[in-house]
Amino acid sequence: MTKPRIVICSFYTPDEYYGNHAKQLREQLDELGLEHELLEVQKNPGDDWADVTRKKIGFIKKVCDRNPDKMVFWIDVDCRISHLPDYIANSSADLIGFQRSFGAPMQIGYNNRTRFWEPSFWGVNATKQGRKLIDDAYALEQRAEIKATDDYFLEEAWRANSRLITFQMIPTTGIMRERAMTEPGQHPPFFSFGSSGNVADFKDKVVQHGAAKKIGTRRQILRRVKRLELLLPAAIKNPLRRMADGVGITGLLTQGKPTHIDPARQTALGRMLNAGMNGKKHELETAKWDFEKKFLASNQDQATIDVASSFLYYSDRPSEKIIPVTWWAKPFPGNFGDWLSPLMISHYTSSKIVLQAPTKPAIKKNLVAIGSIGRFIKPNSVVVGTGISSEEIELSKKADYHSVRGPLTAAVLSRSGGPQVDSFGDPGLAISEVIPLKRGKTNGRVAFIRHFSHLAIPVRLPENYDEISVLLSHPDQIKNFLQNLIGYESVITSAMHVMIACQSYGIPCGLVNFEGFQENVHGTGIKYQDYALGAGVEVMNPEIIALDLTRLDSDHLVRDISVSKEKKLEVLDAIKSAIARFDN
Repeated sequence: MTKPRIVICSFYTPDEYYGNHAKQLREQLDELGLEHELLEVQKNPGDDWADVTRKKIGFIKKVCDRNPDKMVFWIDVDCRISHLPDYIANSSADLIGFQRSFGAPMQIGYNNRTRFWEPSFWGVNATKQGRKLIDDAYALEQRAEIKATDDYFLEEAWRANSRLITFQMIPTTGIMRERAMTEPGQHPPFFSFGSSGNVADFKDKVVQHGAAKKIGTRRQILRRVKRLELLLPAAIKNPLRRMADGVGITGLLTQGKPTHIDPARQTALGRMLNAGMNGKKHELETAKWDFEKKFLASNQDQATIDVASSFLYYSDRPSEKIIPVTWWAKPFPGNFGDWLSPLMISHYTSSKIVLQAPTKPAIKKNLVAIGSIGRFIKPNSVVVGTGISSEEIELSKKADYHSVRGPLTAAVLSRSGGPQVDSFGDPGLAISEVIPLKRGKTNGRVAFIRHFSHLAIPVRLPENYDEISVLLSHPDQIKNFLQNLIGYESVITSAMHVMIACQSYGIPCGLVNFEGFQENVHGTGIKYQDYALGAGVEVMNPEIIALDLTRLDSDHLVRDISVSKEKKLEVLDAIKSAIARFDN
């Protein structure tokens, strides 16, 4: 493919926020070898933010006029691209961009939106209709006497020319979203966006296209609760949070909504999931067969089908006894570290294992084990090896504690009025006792394993790296994952429970986080020290690294740390002790 003829443009005011972003954007575009025009604009006396933004239309027209044979892209100065994909740079469409509000493909159009295009990144081609769109937008901006921003004039030009224009939507998978999932075969994400903070201030002061969709009641309540929580002292905030978690208010406010526009498909998937969670094997098989006769499964659909089978593995046991276990089942098809909980527990009991969702009320006695889910311990919980992600919480003082992850969790428990606990250890550190595997000759390569919240980050890997996914849940998948892991010379990971598994099997490992994406993993970072102190090993905090790992000397990241046999047996004793509570 020939090198695309493009130019990327933006402008900025000379204040600290925009000036710094302009400098960073210029450096990034230079590094990518992309032609660009970044213009510093001055605010005239009396100009406000809306007055400045509408100047964008005239600036883009000038860039187009200076480059009649090049595709011209606009990018907001506080946005970034890691690269410019071929399907965008070589587009033949008159106009290309993201759907307004970065809407998904199944939501294209004006449903719940007043404008069609997202104004932070878009491109206009060197075609007759593409340039007419810009000319029309500029002509209106010049004669209009209304208070309006740039995207108003772009929308007007789009509406006037839409029947004549060829256009291309950039998929939402192109956005580097926090905690986003990736799908096999999708284009790598390339775009991240910022916010000047001025949009909200001018929302009711500039001309809009119709009435925007109102924020849902549940989201409004959640936002207000979060704002109120920030104002409260810990002595009031923590008990209120614990009460909300315990009675299910947190779950009600934060639960996701079905994403399918096809109710029949959603019902069919729900039928499979419900059957798997409740041990109904025949019903799951029937529901799966009915689904396959009617629908073609998307990646998300298949993830739900797969996790239903994982639930069934634990819920369809011959025993009449049931142990509700608390763990994060999502994101589907499951996350390696979270799904170690039912695996470890089921190894030492013949009872059925069913999910007690962390944010749901717990009517029956339940077992809480792996994960930083101490916040969701209920008064009727039996606790073994659970940890916390922040010290700014209260733990239930009435729960039955057999062990916790480490002494930092124990200190928070004591501060909450709970019992003194001196048995420590994340149950995951004993995985090598449950799935014993011998580490022999290695393949000389490095396994690269991301935390699931880092899956959409566009990293560059050296030739000797192999990426392995943590998105799995079935015990057979977990065993295969671990069997694969022990064959590598070393592991670089941003997932704590992958690091814990490495220390259980004696695999050299480096723990990392990614520059600019440190907040993707929830919590203050306390869990790393808490784990190490509880496991009796050297503390490994994540090393912040750049996205280009080809420039990284990974040798200094890797440490050869192993958990002692004695600690593993102590953890297993705590697990067995906790399970025994359900024999009564």
